[in-house]
Amino acid sequence: MSLSTSLFTRFLNLGKFQFLVRIKMPFLRSFRFNLFLVYLLATWVQIQTKVESYEYKVGDLDSWGIPISSNSQVYEKWSKYHNLKIGDSLLFLYPPSQDSLIQVTEESYKSCNLKDPILYMNNGNSLFNITSVGEFYFTSAEFGHCQKHQKLHITVGVGGNTDTLSPSSLPQSAPSYPTAFGDIPMSPSTSSAHQNFKLSLIVTGFFLYFLMLCNH
Repeated sequence: MSLSTSLFTRFLNLGKFQFLVRIKMPFLRSFRFNLFLVYLLATWVQIQTKVESYEYKVGDLDSWGIPISSNSQVYEKWSKYHNLKIGDSLLFLYPPSQDSLIQVTEESYKSCNLKDPILYMNNGNSLFNITSVGEFYFTSAEFGHCQKHQKLHITVGVGGNTDTLSPSSLPQSAPSYPTAFGDIPMSPSTSSAHQNFKLSLIVTGFFLYFLMLCNH
């Protein structure tokens, strides 16, 4: 093969390569962009799940125990006040040497029957994770406690508890926010802004990374 023929063949091959690159690059960039959007969506769902899930301390400032006579319906009011949903959890705090926690059926809840509980916990730091919708019933395994109103009934629906009390129907001593165990949560506006700021940083980082990939 002569030198001119070899150079001509290389020129044609180079032209074909450049043509193929120009044809395929938009597709590749589009494919990368679609992957980026899918990943971003998955990240957003994960963030939303974490942000919207709470760990509630049953009784708020009070531990799990026999209610005082002046506020015997404290657990009934507590369940109506808190909008519980899948992903949330209930924390029952009590002295393990003095009390305990059992999950029971509706019939056992109403009759204060402590036999054959669904779940039994007595470590003093009992955590119940809400993983499904439905009605859940709790009481103490200690004799006589259920009859003294130490029992809790919660309703978990797809959109949470639809029977949640409005602020005007709550007692004045009730806190003005959905109390989660731990530090007092930030106000809704501050908390929302903080979460939006973190999300903006994540989105910006992924977007810059995507631009770097497309420019290579």
